[in-house]
Amino acid sequence: MASLENFRLVVFRAVAEQLSFRKAAEELYLTQPAVSLQIKALEEDLGVQLFDRSGAHITITPAGRVLLDYAVQVNVLLVQAEHEIAALSGEHSGQLALGASTTIAQYVLPRLLGEFCREHPRVHPTLVSGNTEHIVEAVEKQKISLGFIEGPARSREVKTEAFLEDELVLIASTAHEWAERTSVCCSEIASIPLLMRERGSGTRHVIELALERQGVKRSSLQIVMELDSTEAIKSAVEAGLGVGFVSRWAIAKDLRLGNNFKIVEVEGLTIKRQFLVACATGPESQGLALEFRRFLIARAGMQRIVSRTSRT
Repeated sequence: MASLENFRLVVFRAVAEQLSFRKAAEELYLTQPAVSLQIKALEEDLGVQLFDRSGAHITITPAGRVLLDYAVQVNVLLVQAEHEIAALSGEHSGQLALGASTTIAQYVLPRLLGEFCREHPRVHPTLVSGNTEHIVEAVEKQKISLGFIEGPARSREVKTEAFLEDELVLIASTAHEWAERTSVCCSEIASIPLLMRERGSGTRHVIELALERQGVKRSSLQIVMELDSTEAIKSAVEAGLGVGFVSRWAIAKDLRLGNNFKIVEVEGLTIKRQFLVACATGPESQGLALEFRRFLIARAGMQRIVSRTSRT
């Protein structure tokens, strides 16, 4: 089904979000003069200037901000309309814009999305990844219909619902001094080089809170490197740069294949968390967003999936 949204509004939203005619043109596969022409025509229709082009960089005017707010709302409503019209034929179709923090995007969603798309072959999902803060911001700005995050949203504009449980475990290289130990004391973590996710990561937030509950302060940690993905932490651990916490979901395949690290048990420390699905506060999600949320809750019950994973 073709988009119901007015094309000039599509171009306007792209320019307003990018604050660049060139980047908007690249995003829409148009020439820059074509983008400029659409914006000029829209400004003439409305009788106002939407962008200030006087400086080195364009900025959006007050009138442009008002239009952007309504343009976003219009787009959300029209997407829902497309989905509901398609659903009348008994078949869901259209674009499903999703975002997920890196662990979920890499290790959890691909299988679930694959299953969902096999059931609904006319659905075309898009998935962007980033840390929890970035995904929450994308939900707030309604750039995505649903976000999947590893830590609390910490935003009044976003509501969340748990859909899957995870456990964070400490891993060390098989050549590390801790590899042969049955367990280590929690206090010892402060005395060893530690690899940590970047600030703003939901994983890091959960780890720091869990350690503080055990009396290990953030300031006492010897963080030797901050990394922006679980894969980077795994590689750094294998290289002997330190130890690090990762999701069990992220290492299930590695452990089966016998990669060069092992789980280190930490006495008295169990770090479990909920993966959350996030959407904007307000009316209940409709269309494909609602259908996919229902699918997740039905398919991704922790007890069933984790037990199945542990046996593989």
